[in-house]
Amino acid sequence: MNRFESFFKPLNTLLMALLAAAFVAGCGGGGGGGSGSTGVCTASATDCVSLGAAGDLGAAGGYAILAKDGVSTVPSSVVIGNVGLSPAARTFLTGWSETAAPDASDTYSTSAQVVAPFKLYAADYAPPTPTNLTTAVLSMQAAYTDAAGRTATSAATTNVGAGTLTSLTLAPGVYEWGSNVTIPTDLTLNGSATDVWIFKVAGTLDMAAAKNVILAGGALPQNIFWQVSDVVTIGANTHFEGIILGQTAIAFGNLASINGRLLAQTAVTLDATTVTQPAP
Repeated sequence: MNRFESFFKPLNTLLMALLAAAFVAGCGGGGGGGSGSTGVCTASATDCVSLGAAGDLGAAGGYAILAKDGVSTVPSSVVIGNVGLSPAARTFLTGWSETAAPDASDTYSTSAQVVAPFKLYAADYAPPTPTNLTTAVLSMQAAYTDAAGRTATSAATTNVGAGTLTSLTLAPGVYEWGSNVTIPTDLTLNGSATDVWIFKVAGTLDMAAAKNVILAGGALPQNIFWQVSDVVTIGANTHFEGIILGQTAIAFGNLASINGRLLAQTAVTLDATTVTQPAP
């Protein structure tokens, strides 16, 4: 295992998850379920908003995972960030072994798989959770539409590799494919902390097992957007980076991980996956 993999495989120890939770403790820790977005993430905010050239995620930025039809995990996963589901009810949060809110408000639940202080929310929890989730889902859809409407930076960022990204290093920009995209090797994104990548994929997005998206030069996951029209499938033991804006389903293989957000307009499926929302 190389240095990159050993750093980004927090399932290896619970300590890694807890350290990451402390790192982002200023984000999403409130009980608002993504409400009250201001476009700024502060220690007192109820959610974090990721900003970039793909637009403001708004209330959707309050979640590490947000889906409409279901969020499942078999076996246990580790999520550092809030989990939201709407319009589906809590019965479609499967595999989480939720515990009711200790204050008996029924506005959220907790799980050993969702690192404190983060929570799980669904459309049938008590108010104001349903309204907050509706707002978040609308923000998620708006961000998807915004990213989909962006124009490719140049001919050089259009149909790169004919949809097969083999051993590439990609500079910042808007990339576009009118086809499926496959990542069979490690993929490096090289740019500064203020640079933005938008990847527009008209078909499916698949990344092979035991590979990595590697950030270089100071690149940050909150500035990377994957707008995908079809299913996203990330292989087992693979590490991914960025915010996935999926029009359909997102599935992560066994022991895969992501530093980013999973925002799916259908369902999210995890398999002993580690999901860590980005720092602001």
